[in-house]
Amino acid sequence: MLGNRKIVVVLPAYNAGRTLGKTYREIPFDIIDEVILVDDASQDNTIETARELGIQHIICHDCNKGYGGNQKSCYAKALELGADIVVMLHPDYQYTPRLIYAMCSIIANDVYPVVLGSRILGKGALKGGMPLYKYFFNRVLTLIQNILMGQKLSEYHTGYRAFSAGALTAIHFEANSDDFIFDNEMLAQLLMKGYEIAEITCPTAYFKEASSINFLRSIQYGLGVLRVSLQYRLHKWKLVQARLFTAR
Repeated sequence: MLGNRKIVVVLPAYNAGRTLGKTYREIPFDIIDEVILVDDASQDNTIETARELGIQHIICHDCNKGYGGNQKSCYAKALELGADIVVMLHPDYQYTPRLIYAMCSIIANDVYPVVLGSRILGKGALKGGMPLYKYFFNRVLTLIQNILMGQKLSEYHTGYRAFSAGALTAIHFEANSDDFIFDNEMLAQLLMKGYEIAEITCPTAYFKEASSINFLRSIQYGLGVLRVSLQYRLHKWKLVQARLFTAR
C-alpha cells in the first residue's frame, strides 16, 4: 500500500516467458499488494514461469482475445480485488518496473488520477532503440491528437500506465476494441470525462523479445488513432454521438 491505497499491478502477457521473470523481480513489492497476470493464449512457457514466480492471480484465456481484450480481463480482475490504484506493466521488460513507485505516488497523493510513462519526454525512445519510423509516426500522430483533443501530451501510445480506481470505473472500457487501439480509446474516454493525465519520463528498451507490431499493423493502428481522435472532436462539438463516449 501507499497512503492507505491498495495497489495492484496487472501484466497483460503474450509469449512473455523469456522476460517475465526479469520484469516481475523488479516490481517494488514493498508497496504492491497484488499482481495479476492475464495470459492471452501464449504458445510458450509464460504460464509455467508465472507459477514458478508465485504470481498470486493468473488468468488464462482459452483463445487469443487480443491486446485490448487482455487488458479488459486485467482491469476487471483488479477492480474485483478492490484495487485503489492499478498499474498496467508490460511483462516484456520494454518498460522498467522501477518507476511504479513514482507513478503510484502521484495518484496516491491525489495529484493526478492517471499517469503515463512517456518514452518521448527526454531521449528515452531513440536511445532505447525505438525504430525511426515508429518514432516519426508517434510524433506525427501525437501532434494531430493534441490538436484534435485539445491536449499537450508528449505521447498517447505508451503501454505503461497507472490509474486510480475512480478513473477506471468512470469509463466503459469494456465497450472498447480488443485490438491495440484499446489504449487510445481509453485515454480518449478519460479525457472526455475531464480527467487530467500526468506523464513521467520513462526509458524504454527495444530488443528481440520485446513485443512490437509490424509495419502493416502500425499503419492500421495509426488509422485507428486518427478515427478515435476525430470522433472525440466531433463528439465534443455535438455533431455526432460516438458510441465510444456514450456506451454504458
